[in-house]
Amino acid sequence: MTRRSLYLDWYVRVPKLKYDLRSSGISGFKYDLSVSEFDLSHNYAHGSPEATKLLADRYHVLPENVFSASEGATGQNTRVIRYLAEKNPSKNEAVVEYPTYESLLRVAQDYFPVVKRLERKEESGYRLDANELRRVVSDKTGLCLLTNSHAPSGAIADTGDLREIMAVGDEFGFFVVIDEIYAEFSRDLVPTVFSVDPEFGVVTTSFTKAYGLGGLRAGVALANKNVVDGLYEDALNTVGTASNLVEAATVKLLTEGKQALERHKEKWMRLKRETEKLLSEKCFEYLKNDAGVTYWVELPVEDTYRWVVDHTIPEHGLAVVPGAFFLFRDDYELVKSSMMRLGIGYVNPDNSNLAEAIEVLEKAVRTAK
Repeated sequence: MTRRSLYLDWYVRVPKLKYDLRSSGISGFKYDLSVSEFDLSHNYAHGSPEATKLLADRYHVLPENVFSASEGATGQNTRVIRYLAEKNPSKNEAVVEYPTYESLLRVAQDYFPVVKRLERKEESGYRLDANELRRVVSDKTGLCLLTNSHAPSGAIADTGDLREIMAVGDEFGFFVVIDEIYAEFSRDLVPTVFSVDPEFGVVTTSFTKAYGLGGLRAGVALANKNVVDGLYEDALNTVGTASNLVEAATVKLLTEGKQALERHKEKWMRLKRETEKLLSEKCFEYLKNDAGVTYWVELPVEDTYRWVVDHTIPEHGLAVVPGAFFLFRDDYELVKSSMMRLGIGYVNPDNSNLAEAIEVLEKAVRTAK
């Protein structure tokens, strides 16, 4: 990747703070992965059959529609986007939603010479607009890149919304790749794009956000058989086969550990309810998020980037994510934004300082310079 992410550069440089409200994924999951005897020499050129079958059952697809790799969702996004760009060079345009997670934009810019934006408008609740998509695509469009639920607003595209988007994709012959990592919080609410259109719909996801499995690096893609075969061939000729240890751990966690994962996630669902209560009591304006542990919040602050960097971090020991990091158009200009993303993934549900953190947040807004 030649285009770095300013957001990720900033994120990893934030010092350890007492009140860290940045994380979009839950943390702290521990599980005994002890195994008796394991064949560490074995490689699966087309994924572990056991893991593939388990994932296929989870997403109600055939095993031939599952690509798994030990690269996490970030690696899946990069591989899928690059593969689709190289698969048909004549389709050299990509469409990326706006606002969006910056890393998705940068990867698309890496591999597509022309990147257009699909506006998700605040006044319509950040819903997907198929008519707007039709206005920006062309016969050269090879990819439309989205998130569901939407990062950062949390808006969920239902089956009807996805059908309308996929109708445009079918008409112009481009793939719609949707990062559905936040959908793992509530799969009953968020349909997969693959279930709507198994020919041009491609899912990328992992279990990092909803279950606290960031260290596992298990990534999943759902696509038509030809694309899946191509992704495995691409992996074989770049990084090689996926880690059989990661696939074995995935199997154990999604079978024997399934109830433990769900119990762990439920702790943050309780924190979410507390967060919404506290934000409402403090009269913060925010968008409700049914699939995730983040909130898109509007503040009476003209520039939340400067406010966070110069005020909340050094003076209050508190960090949230400035809205500007989701509002890049095509360059690296940090626009002034009154929005912030608040995430509770780092809050310890067994010893929560959430109420205190929201009090500090209110004070930081009140004393903004």
